[in-house]
Amino acid sequence: MADILISVRGEAERRVSPEVAIVSAAASADGPERTAVVSRATATVAPLRTRLEELTRAGVVSSWSSGSVSTWSDRPWNPEGNQLAPVHHATIDLVATFDDFVALAEWVSLLSDDEGMRVSNVEWQLSPATRATIEREVATSAVGVAVARASAYATALGHGTVEPVEIADVGLLSGADAPPAAPMFARAATMSADAPSGGIELRPAEIVVTAAVEARFRAR
Repeated sequence: MADILISVRGEAERRVSPEVAIVSAAASADGPERTAVVSRATATVAPLRTRLEELTRAGVVSSWSSGSVSTWSDRPWNPEGNQLAPVHHATIDLVATFDDFVALAEWVSLLSDDEGMRVSNVEWQLSPATRATIEREVATSAVGVAVARASAYATALGHGTVEPVEIADVGLLSGADAPPAAPMFARAATMSADAPSGGIELRPAEIVVTAAVEARFRAR
């Protein structure tokens, strides 16, 4: 019986609990006097910076940064079509990377106590070491799926063994225009105001790591 070529696709997926949270927040203020607006924004962010310094020394925040004050002004219009006096605005951004989610919830609750602060985003991630390990494991699993599929096809056609000829990310063997499908991460989070003691409860979604490969085998 002549050898034949078998082309297959292998896919794999892992769901992993996140290990790191990157929080983006901002202090903001507005009013008729620019100096007063800047002072309010600075005063709002000061205790949060202090707490981040304490958490960094405690080892639960791996890094944080704070931008300088951004200011601008505009002149709103009233319902009668008259332009009003200038309104000045000021914002100060904060970004912090938390390795401890209990400390994260405490810090976000502290932030939520001031109406001048808001959380703009929480990004959930794996540590670099864990990410590299999971990527390798998922890629290996995807290759295993491809081998199993090729073996099943070969057996059904009366061939006993398969030998790998080519393997690549999706799109490279088929010549498709779409970019190769490398392992990807899906991140999501929800916040609830119903947490104990009136705080904010953070519920991170699992991170989904996927991999897909295309492979060709020779069945003998």
